[in-house]
Formats: sequence, structure tokens, C-alpha cells
Amino acid sequence: MDLVKSAELFAKSKHAGQFRADGTTPYSKHLDDVVNRLKSLGVIDEQVFCAGWLHDIIEKTETTFDDLYEQFESEIAVLVSSLSKDMTLTRKKREQAYVILLKGSSFSAKLIKLCDISANLSDLKNYEASKSKKLRIVKQLRNYLSIIKNDVMGNSDYPYAQSLIESANVIFVKFGQRPISVQLKS
Repeated sequence: MDLVKSAELFAKSKHAGQFRADGTTPYSKHLDDVVNRLKSLGVIDEQVFCAGWLHDIIEKTETTFDDLYEQFESEIAVLVSSLSKDMTLTRKKREQAYVILLKGSSFSAKLIKLCDISANLSDLKNYEASKSKKLRIVKQLRNYLSIIKNDVMGNSDYPYAQSLIESANVIFVKFGQRPISVQLKS
């Protein structure tokens, strides 16, 4: 079995029984959405696809970095780890640490995060929550996107990244947030 299929099956088994915020959509649908966005960007790197399948596994399951390291290549485990919040910290400290982690993460991690943000924003319409809770989520995702934007926009190998950001901007504006500029500074 190839590495990507192995990561897909591993992620789907670990996330089995988990649902998106709407309570009915299987969590694996989110993973599918992230990987499909990576494909639409033109990504061909197997490690990136594997990390796309596995990007939430440390945060949302009992799977550890060591488990990933044993099951997959070290580069994949490191990539997933660079996309994972430290769930042992308080929410405020967790967010602060995650922002620092995201800023220093690799281009590949930022590309996966872009696809994750896009998938999460797209899912928001199915989320039965108060407008204030949705706004908090939108602000958080906008913050993450503002952190990674210059790196993902600055790579000419992925011109479609701009359209993912523009789609995100439509949702940001709908929630009264400023759009993220898609123009790079010269």
C-alpha cells in the first residue's frame, strides 16, 4: 500500500466516530476537503498529502508524535506536529504558542494550513452556532491566514493559493472583518 493511502486509512480509523461541528458530518469529510484543496493547488508531494490527512490527529485523537514517527516518515511526523496545538496548555497560552509555531513552520505546513482554513470556513455554513461563536472562529481563522499569507502567496508554484484567500475574504467580509490583502509588498 502506498504511503498516502496508508495515511488516509490511518487518519480515518483514528477519527472514526468523530463528527464536524454540525454533529452529523463525519470528521473524515474535513480531511478529504483539505487533501482535495491541496490537489487543486497542484501539490504533488506525498509527504504533504500524508500530513494533510493527518494534520488534526495529534490534537483530536489519542495519537502522539511518537505514534506518527513510528508509523510514518519522520518528516511527516514533524510536519503534522508543526500544525498541532499543544492541548495541555490553557486556551490562551495554547493560541499564543500556536501562533509562534505557525510563524516558524515550513512552507509545506503553511500550505496545508491554508487548505485547512479554507475547508473550515467553507464548513461554517453548516455549523449551528450563535453568530458570536461563528465570529470568534472567523477571527481566529483570519488571524492564522494573516500569519501564513505572505509565504503561501510568495510562491509562484501555487498561483491558486490566491483564489483560496479570495474565497476566505468573502466570508471574512460577511462577518464584518477586513479582508486579507492578496497583494504582496514589493
